[in-house]
Amino acid sequence: MKRFDQYNPDTSVEKGWQALRQRIDAQVSSAFTSCVHCGLCADACHFYTETGDPRYTPIYKLRPLRKLWQREHTLAGKISAWLGLGEALEEADFADWETLVYDSCTLCGRCGLACPLGVDIPALLRMQRTGFNAAGYAPEGLKGATKRAVETGSPMSVTWKALSAQIRHIEAETGLPIPVDQTDAQYLVMLSSLEIMGFPEYLASVARIFDHAGIAWTLSSRAFEATNSGVQIGDDDVARELLQRVFDTAAELGVSHIISPECGHAYTAIRWESANLLGHEFPFEIVHIVELLDQLQREGRLHTEGKTDAHLTFHDPCNLVRKGGVVEEPRRILNRVADDFVESPDCGVTNWCCGGGGGVSANERAEGLRLAAFRRKKSQFEELGVSAVVTACANCRNVLEEGLEHYEMDVEVLGLTELVAEHLVSDKTGAETP
Repeated sequence: MKRFDQYNPDTSVEKGWQALRQRIDAQVSSAFTSCVHCGLCADACHFYTETGDPRYTPIYKLRPLRKLWQREHTLAGKISAWLGLGEALEEADFADWETLVYDSCTLCGRCGLACPLGVDIPALLRMQRTGFNAAGYAPEGLKGATKRAVETGSPMSVTWKALSAQIRHIEAETGLPIPVDQTDAQYLVMLSSLEIMGFPEYLASVARIFDHAGIAWTLSSRAFEATNSGVQIGDDDVARELLQRVFDTAAELGVSHIISPECGHAYTAIRWESANLLGHEFPFEIVHIVELLDQLQREGRLHTEGKTDAHLTFHDPCNLVRKGGVVEEPRRILNRVADDFVESPDCGVTNWCCGGGGGVSANERAEGLRLAAFRRKKSQFEELGVSAVVTACANCRNVLEEGLEHYEMDVEVLGLTELVAEHLVSDKTGAETP
């Protein structure tokens, strides 16, 4: 595997087309052969429904990949190319489609769920991003995040020194030690930079819950970042490098579990993408923090008291719920600590994306479009009349807060792990068990 500590990609239009050629396989051919252009994927995409712009139809965003497939993998396309007819492969294909590929798709998977023929449009668009990145056509925000992730270990340039300062503050606040580089721990806890910088209460909540449940856990000073900008931008070499750092650390510490934080994208990268990217299985289990909380609750190791009386709903993170299958776990937890929890319209696997996944929240030029797409979430919350929304993804939480502020909505956004920590009993003796 290519190993590096600097990010200086060698890009060109021909490299872009070659990267796409390497991706065309039976899945791609089957998808383009099967698609009947019914348009159902459009009604499943909030970029289309909230703007009415037909360019945001999900299958349309795949035109460059389809063009290459048609030209080089179909009989009609090959004959047309041989006769000098048909559409040539041009740099304009990258230039004209870049904003559609990166700005108007969060890889949320809702369009694939709606496709009557099962075409996995987000998977194809993720493939297409590898070609755009290789051609040098990717947003500057994602390029910067990827460079920082490779060179500093964090897409936001969060250093161990900065995290150490936060750890000292949390230890003083909670009176609990935060274990670091422990070789006798069962669980390696990963974080996202957004949690470290924007939601430090997450780590404090983990410390309280794990102390309460008697969990042997540790952070790593060498690899604490869970997010993977290589997956988002479409650079498999970077994705492998960032994943390998995590797994090497887990092996050195001898843990049996890696805990993905409240970050849906990190969960997908570590849990589902890693084996394919690195080409082998691992001697440890990878679970999301919500899965672990649900397990502790079912085992009678998580004792809570009281419930919040806030009229609230749950925002299903796309990667965790729709793509990861963690559907009932957050609901079991919420019903344990919330007295007035109501489901959103189109909840669970059909829930609408917050609008910031797939690297869109790190893409500054997409802000206006992202806020337009947020109108779908806005209408959900207005219909319910909730005073709070709970989620289990730091990126969702950040995007929800920005959208609610933009539309001047008085709705609080809470993290699920934090909500559980707030309701832990101080004395487990005689506490009610699940």
